[in-house]
Amino acid sequence: MRKLVYYIGASVDGYIAGPRGEFDFYPVGDEEQAAAYAAWVNARYPETVPTALRPGAGLADAPNRRFDTVLMGRGTYRQALGHGTPSPYAHLRQYVVSTTLGTAPDPAVTVIGADALARVRALKEQAGQDIWLCGGGGLASALLPELDELIVKSYPVVAGAGVPLFGGGFRPTRFRVAARETFPNDVSMTWFEARRQD
Repeated sequence: MRKLVYYIGASVDGYIAGPRGEFDFYPVGDEEQAAAYAAWVNARYPETVPTALRPGAGLADAPNRRFDTVLMGRGTYRQALGHGTPSPYAHLRQYVVSTTLGTAPDPAVTVIGADALARVRALKEQAGQDIWLCGGGGLASALLPELDELIVKSYPVVAGAGVPLFGGGFRPTRFRVAARETFPNDVSMTWFEARRQD
């Protein structure tokens, strides 16, 4: 069965974006460190680079290695629309979860308007690569029962406020650390696996 994987960057205090959706405050080190980090990440998850940025990153023809589907909340999708990009991940099957969006302005994007959990369960039953949940925190909380893996890029900065990694109520859910990688720019990446039986 396909996995639902929340692959996301976060500050050390658990915010994936600032109060206005900004994420340009994440430190990535000097130019050499930033380039090495980007190359490492892009080699493993090339499909997580937006379609418009792939040629500049040398990924124009890169195959999807882990994901063939992306799932995002309305707030995340609104960021793409704000940049004039109604189909931000054209190289993936794109879904937006929103009860207010109606239909997407691009036919390549499917809007899930109700019962996102049931729709995700159905997607997981289909053949294919894993499903990337790219944001936001409210959607991640709603889909927590179906999350199989978290991949969290932790940046060495305290945001203080913004969009939390999970935006729901108090619901302790256990995961186990499967792997961790630390980079010279002080960014760390941790792979967590769901512990369904605990």
